[in-house]
Amino acid sequence: MQVSIRWLKDYVHIAEPPEILARRLTMAGLEVEAVERRDPPFSKVVVARIVSIKPHPKADKLTLCEVTDGHEILSIVCGAKNIHVGDLVPLAKIGARLPDGTTIRDVVLRGEQSMGMLCSEKELGLSDDASGVMVISRGGKILSETLKSYFAVEGEKPLKLGCDLGEILDLTEVILHVSVTPNRADCLSVIGVAREIAVLTDSELRYPTFLVPETDEKVDEVTSVTILAPDLCPRYTARVIKDVKIKPSPLWMRLRLAGAGMRAINNVVDVTNFVMLEMGQPLHAFDFSNLAGNRIIVRPSREGETFTTLDGKERRLRADICLICDGEKPVAIGGIMGGMNSEVTDNTETVLLESAYFNPISIRASAKWLGLVTDAAYRFERGVDPEGVLRAQNRAAALMSDLTEGKVLKGVIDVYPKELTKVENLILRLPRLWAVSGAHIKAEEVNSLLSRLEMIVERKDESTFLVTPPSFRRDVEREIDLIEEIVRIKGYDTVPVTLPRVRLDPVFKNKRLGVEEIIRRILAAQGFCEIISYSFISPQGIANLMFSPDDIRQRWVSIENPLTEDQSVMRTTLICGLLETLKKNVSVGTEDLKIFEIGRVFIDRGKQELPWEKNHLGCLVSGLWNPEDWQGKRAVDFYDLKGSLEHLFYALRVEKVSFSSEVNEPFLTRGRAATILIDGCSMGYLGELHPRTKELYDLKGNILVAEIDLDAFAEAISLSLSYREISRFPAIVRDVSLLVRKEITASALLHYVRQEREELLEKVSIFDIYEGERIPVELRSIGLRFVYRSKERTLTDEEVNDHHRKIVERIVKESGAQVRGW
Repeated sequence: MQVSIRWLKDYVHIAEPPEILARRLTMAGLEVEAVERRDPPFSKVVVARIVSIKPHPKADKLTLCEVTDGHEILSIVCGAKNIHVGDLVPLAKIGARLPDGTTIRDVVLRGEQSMGMLCSEKELGLSDDASGVMVISRGGKILSETLKSYFAVEGEKPLKLGCDLGEILDLTEVILHVSVTPNRADCLSVIGVAREIAVLTDSELRYPTFLVPETDEKVDEVTSVTILAPDLCPRYTARVIKDVKIKPSPLWMRLRLAGAGMRAINNVVDVTNFVMLEMGQPLHAFDFSNLAGNRIIVRPSREGETFTTLDGKERRLRADICLICDGEKPVAIGGIMGGMNSEVTDNTETVLLESAYFNPISIRASAKWLGLVTDAAYRFERGVDPEGVLRAQNRAAALMSDLTEGKVLKGVIDVYPKELTKVENLILRLPRLWAVSGAHIKAEEVNSLLSRLEMIVERKDESTFLVTPPSFRRDVEREIDLIEEIVRIKGYDTVPVTLPRVRLDPVFKNKRLGVEEIIRRILAAQGFCEIISYSFISPQGIANLMFSPDDIRQRWVSIENPLTEDQSVMRTTLICGLLETLKKNVSVGTEDLKIFEIGRVFIDRGKQELPWEKNHLGCLVSGLWNPEDWQGKRAVDFYDLKGSLEHLFYALRVEKVSFSSEVNEPFLTRGRAATILIDGCSMGYLGELHPRTKELYDLKGNILVAEIDLDAFAEAISLSLSYREISRFPAIVRDVSLLVRKEITASALLHYVRQEREELLEKVSIFDIYEGERIPVELRSIGLRFVYRSKERTLTDEEVNDHHRKIVERIVKESGAQVRGW
């Protein structure tokens, strides 16, 4: 928000330099992002007196004027006819710059030298009047209507010859760019910021004084207001001003609007904008002649209803958007934007002035749905002062009466079906204030600080106050809010620095969090990069994974007010985020990825219960496994990702891990996927992405994914360290090749080995798998290597052979395998 220092001075005395003021406001929680200085729209334009006027010898429509700036007499060629000898006029001297970019030079016009230019108000950017030279003063009397209205507000300043006109009009602006937090809607106005300055500097806040001149004709005799949606619009007030004259606003108002970054339009519209900026209460003016039935009806919109707003766009509405209507049709979207069918034009003669309070939640939802960002909606959605509605209404009516010469009808229509609840008698305990702030602030100072914030303070006892915040401070609801107000106004820098009293209790880290830290280190060491994706995803992303209708991952949690359709549901799997990340990388030419994510998934439980939240680990590899190896580049495959996970399980000392080919994930390719089992319990899955899923995501190449339930996985992990003595005796190795049916997995053979529980068996591993020539089609050869070792002695061949035979016989018995070479 832009706030002009000049405008602030209308309400509070400011003696500090802008930079110091900006720092004080920032330290009090009202951040000033920048201090901007704006120069006048023109330069080197001074006050000059016309000494003589003579006809131009070679041009009937031009004159030769001699003017003085108090230092020299200059000859000026001029075409205006409204000037007289003795008039004070603006003189643009040689080198002067005008608002349209013109630079004044010494020129010869029809044979006569012109040493400058006498300017009109339009040429100076002060008004649209281009009828002649701007006559500042004639006979000691201000003649310019623009300056009359300006000096009436600012106070007339001495007009000395040679004085810079920009300095006389004080056109140099200092603008504070203030960032207002959502809870401080009261500071979305010049008076709101001035109030903060008054409190911080212990100065008096001067509210604008005004009187509304009313006619004998009563407003309720010409119009009426009916509220059919009090939940959307709790309060609506209206006034009628007749016989208005639409014209440009005076200079003082245009300067204030420009200082706030707003363009002047006409005196009626400018008044509504001026009061909104001044008091924080948005207003709207309707052309009364365009209101069918001469009345206002506030109602909710109907689904599919259309309305053309002031920007000329036809908008299709959803149900329950607040509409301001006349007797036949909508004329405005309440609190957001008016309509073209009732806007104020140059032909407007009677104005209906609206000042209302709209439900902030409704305005926020409606503005977002419509995609309309307006100054009014910005304020209404944060909550304006419901008790300030009428004050702003009267302020605007008084200004319109003055600036439009209109006649304000007697009375105000104020429809307020049910008063909004007020926060009253908040309890503030001094011991609580001292404990929270760390500062011992005396009761008298507390009373003073809160009173300066326009709060009603009542002393209940020696250590307790009853505090009622003003209606414009709807963010103050609790005792802690009062404490915050006291500390921020007193100054955070005044709070003494103290060391907190800390108890040194043992800290027990959550086991899952410890596991996650280890997982991050292990995967990063293998070349994986961690990603963090949004918990909000698109329903289409889940649909692309082709889950069955009864799959719990189809039970997503929908977002009531999503930012976009692509982020409208909570994720039920991490795979969607991994694939979207891959897709973005592929779009910029990066196909070789090894990424992982640790995050939560959310499953809807229905029946108005909170969703299940589960912690998962997701991994993805794609492209080349080692793209930097120029000798052995190859595409990633199932065993690359499986090996990475096995290394992870080994590093975490997870026992009884196995992989099953029984997988029911529709987005994985059968035969290239596996279920991860720990002690027989499913912990997740891994596998190659199905071609159909790759097509839906517009991806190509080998893509492997895995997902593990970290909550269950963490329970299966023992983080305690265990050690065993390294045997100093040699090992004896035995190999065996087995012909087994193809449906028998290698992991099943290893399982049979472990069931034998042979103490001398140190390790068993697979060293070969072969299918092809001289092997029956329905069989394959699997080679197992056994390592035997004792911790106490050197084993003999006979001893090892005996134990080895038992193990092999167990395998043959359980699997039906044939031993090759026996």
